[in-house]
Amino acid sequence: MAFIKKIITLCILVALTAGGYFIYWQQSPILTGDTAPIDFTIVPGSGAHAAGQQIAEAGVPIQPLLFNLLARGTGKSSRIKAGSYELKPGTTPTQLINQLARGEFAQEQLTIIEGWSFRQMRAAIDAHPGLKHDTITLSDTELMKAIGSGYERPEGLFFPDTYLFAKGSSELQIYRQAHAMMIKRLDAAWAKRDAGLPYKTPYEALTMASIVEKETGQKSERNMIAAVFVNRLRLGMMLQTDPTVIYGMGLKYEGNIRKRDLETDTPFNTYTRTGLPPTPISLPGVESLAAAMAPAKSSALYFVARGNGTSKFSDNLPDHNRAVNQYQR
Repeated sequence: MAFIKKIITLCILVALTAGGYFIYWQQSPILTGDTAPIDFTIVPGSGAHAAGQQIAEAGVPIQPLLFNLLARGTGKSSRIKAGSYELKPGTTPTQLINQLARGEFAQEQLTIIEGWSFRQMRAAIDAHPGLKHDTITLSDTELMKAIGSGYERPEGLFFPDTYLFAKGSSELQIYRQAHAMMIKRLDAAWAKRDAGLPYKTPYEALTMASIVEKETGQKSERNMIAAVFVNRLRLGMMLQTDPTVIYGMGLKYEGNIRKRDLETDTPFNTYTRTGLPPTPISLPGVESLAAAMAPAKSSALYFVARGNGTSKFSDNLPDHNRAVNQYQR
């Protein structure tokens, strides 16, 4: 009888010790503060046991058996979401279970810069290590169709901003999000546009905004730059803006624009053709959209860079020529 009591007492002690260790384990950091975060992926259809094994195989110092017990004990074994995660130093097993149950995936970000061309945007997306590269083989037209856009040509139709996404997300997610945001911003700006502007469609206004984006050195001058080009459109004058010529040159542009470039006709050469170019030439930001929809109340038809980031605006050619002589010759 005494032997049996000893066995029972020993079992109780072992159980208490194991229970105490389990409580201590689930509240202790998996990684110390001086350890680099560890990325891991939970594949679709994984239960708690499989998830624990996948986490351990990724290099996380966790015991799959204890992980499984904790997941079942907290009632979250069936709520673990597949995806890519990042285990940060200081995270406890309990916090890790909660992270998986809430689907708090590893966050990545990509910044699309105002004034970029779509080609530059595609290059940045193609090079981002946190994205699933599933659009590289698509042409621009195929890409626009894949995101459900009604436009065939992508230039100007993606809003420059910083986008957050789960690591391993499809590139299409970024394209869809940036495209939807541009359409939203464009529609909102179009709804507030000044009366009498020489645009027939929001797309033409977007094209103007893209020119303003590339021509503006000083942000405060956006509305004046827009006024010059709007005034020229109203009078049927050529826009004569270098960024459109550069855009039309494509990969032939090597950093300098020459006289023969201004004289070589392309659909985007506003020195040889009147009106707006056939598409936008860059990804305009919200301020350039606003400027295109509400240009300054000015009769200016010309401007020239002063060399300090600002421009000198003129209402007539003689004044403009004097400004050119003063600031550029």
